Amino acid sequence: GNMERSEGLWNLFLPPKHPEGAGLTNAEYAHLAEVMGQHRLVAEATNCSAPDTGNMEVLMMFGTDEQKRKWLQPLLNGEIRSCFLMTEPDVASSDATNIETDIRREGEWYVVNGRKWWSTGALDDRCKIGILMGKTERSKPAHLQQSMILIPMDSPGVKIVRPLTVMGYDDAPTGHPEVHLTNVRVPVSNILLGEGRGFEIAQARLGPGRVHHCMRAIGLAEMALSLLIQRALNRVVFGKTIAQQGSLGTQVAELRIQIDQARLLVLHCAAMVDKFGGGSRETRKLIAMIKVAVPAA
Repeated sequence: GNMERSEGLWNLFLPPKHPEGAGLTNAEYAHLAEVMGQHRLVAEATNCSAPDTGNMEVLMMFGTDEQKRKWLQPLLNGEIRSCFLMTEPDVASSDATNIETDIRREGEWYVVNGRKWWSTGALDDRCKIGILMGKTERSKPAHLQQSMILIPMDSPGVKIVRPLTVMGYDDAPTGHPEVHLTNVRVPVSNILLGEGRGFEIAQARLGPGRVHHCMRAIGLAEMALSLLIQRALNRVVFGKTIAQQGSLGTQVAELRIQIDQARLLVLHCAAMVDKFGGGSRETRKLIAMIKVAVPAA
């Protein structure tokens, strides 16, 4: 971390005006995120790993001075890690109005009960804080029921149940575990922005975060295509390389087109996020588009 800081390669994701960042726009950082997708250690070495980047952005935008002192600064320093507790096994969580985790006020405390999974990073020994989305007020309109709250991961009642796998990989040591919260008590001061503001926070977090994820995925796709081409040129079967057999050239060309199209769409989205903000009407459609286009590519 010290070498990266001295070279100006620390917290590269931070917005241009932040004193601890490198002064990069989303459109500029997007190119670096693509490199991070090809080389996983780069994000770790520059303190640009997900979900820490998004969590730090949330704390920068919506955290109180005390929340920033206690959690944001150690994250910016790379001293601790974090997780984001949103998706639930019992409901279709792509529709966030379905989230069922209960956040109930009891005097000067909130009591949290629920089950979360795909909680990336929660298995890491350095993970000290989670941002959780749950419901505080079920009688209000659908998009005003949810709140976000800070959950110290060493709180009594927080239990890491099991690591989950993606295509057979558990991504140790950070992983994507299932987490149960049983009567977890946190101070009222841990609420982010206020009760019922969860969707507002989520929209602000969504834009830059999705650009980062999509560009990392494009970097991974570039690496995969490079490996495919290397194998096709070097692997010999029935007296010919794989590249000389059948229609592989056509398939490689189609992949090249799909990756380049996806990259250009994400870079356009990043430029619009820079211009209008991640939660604006102008960018929401583009953010939705890259979520579909990049995995398809």
